[in-house]
Amino acid sequence: MTSAFPGQLVPANEATRLRTLHLYQIANSTPEKIFDEYVAWAAQLFNTPISLISLVDEEYVHFKAVAGAEGVPGLPREESMCSAAILLDTPIITSDYKAESCRLIKPDVAQALGLNFYAGSALQMPNGARIGMMAVIGREYRTLTTVEEEVLKHLADLVSRTIELRFQYLNADLADEWEAAQQELSATLDDNAALTRYLSTRNNGINLDDEQVLDLVQRRLAGVDKVLDRRMKAASHAV
Repeated sequence: MTSAFPGQLVPANEATRLRTLHLYQIANSTPEKIFDEYVAWAAQLFNTPISLISLVDEEYVHFKAVAGAEGVPGLPREESMCSAAILLDTPIITSDYKAESCRLIKPDVAQALGLNFYAGSALQMPNGARIGMMAVIGREYRTLTTVEEEVLKHLADLVSRTIELRFQYLNADLADEWEAAQQELSATLDDNAALTRYLSTRNNGINLDDEQVLDLVQRRLAGVDKVLDRRMKAASHAV
């Protein structure tokens, strides 16, 4: 489903949204392996050449992690579909990069790269602010099924919670604990990626509408949830 965009790129709650983004001190931060692994897994799950985690700042969209377009640090806000996607109340946005599909951004960069598909779910923090997107991007126009939308939304939720966990540890000056949490999450995501590669090879791609495949993927998503639940409890006790 392609969603209708509002009339302007800057939302009414922009001041609060930016305060929330800056509170987490993650925009324009150095790469961290755990976020790289999230985007690598997302690209596998959705059979797309590109996946990214974005953080929408006042004038620039920082890419915290990118798979398939490494070396691209971000884009000016008016050139990134993520800038428009965070405006929507709906959790998923799918769109092409034609000017008439989203008049809020300049699609020149995306079109030059031959991109024709974008789907994302917002990174939403506990106060409701949408600070960025978990997105998958492709060169062939397509849509997402309802099942695919739910999986992408779940992935975005995991990334949002990981950002929250990062903040809890670093704000309490517990960098070693954050490093340990990353290692545990990375081990879980490595196992998930290995399973996804196996399923993709066996089935010539991942079909999330296949009940058996979906069940396996949902179990892996739940496994990451459990690690985050336990780590969040530990972080709250440590603060």
